[in-house]
Amino acid sequence: MTETNTMPTIALVDDDRNILTSVSIALEAEGYKVETYTDGASALDGLIARPPQLAIFDIKMPRMDGMELLRRLRQKSDMPVIFLTSKDEEIDELFGLKMGADDFITKPFSQRLLVERVRAVLRRASSREAAAAAGTSGTAPKPGAAQPARSLERGQLVMDQERHTCTWKAEPVTLTVTEFLILHSLAQRPGVVKSRDALMDAAYDEQVYVDDRTIDSHIKRLRKKFKMVDNDFDMIETLYGVGYRFREAA
Repeated sequence: MTETNTMPTIALVDDDRNILTSVSIALEAEGYKVETYTDGASALDGLIARPPQLAIFDIKMPRMDGMELLRRLRQKSDMPVIFLTSKDEEIDELFGLKMGADDFITKPFSQRLLVERVRAVLRRASSREAAAAAGTSGTAPKPGAAQPARSLERGQLVMDQERHTCTWKAEPVTLTVTEFLILHSLAQRPGVVKSRDALMDAAYDEQVYVDDRTIDSHIKRLRKKFKMVDNDFDMIETLYGVGYRFREAA
């Protein structure tokens, strides 16, 4: 196992001290360092001053709720964020995804599920960072090693996997790890319909369950981000009852 001093730091923000304690114990048992906050206002200062590798926010909190905390954090950081939410907060979940949350965990949840979600999000983020570092370090690839394509270009869309950058008509579009993986899966084969299950496989660890509505919300978020750059963007098509596809260039 990786030494403790190299393990990621997880920030946990929740006004329920029982959850702070139980989740901290579960994460620390896996070797993570955990920093806890009991409200969004104090958490914001800590997250900016000492950025963790991932943050977990409860939605309902005093002084500053999880939604407002995420909104303010996104002005300064794209760190992965997982929300803790109740079953009756479906509208909050949709808003959260639109604001750039990476995942949701519905209360009550098992500690095992939470740990697996954390691993999945961190794995995607660390793989991206490692690829970006290798791409800029000048280190030569090992002899005979396959060299992955540095970028994917589909018409006006350019996606750099190593640097996790995306542009449309030469304008940058900021995507979360999950959004990037979903769009990349679609753009790899323009005109080919990808089912929601296929997009789940592309964007999530196989041990992590997400439902159709989560994928739909990510697609809505992707469209909104691209329309902020180009109001005529219509490259992601919906085939109702089937899935989604990236439009073939005319």
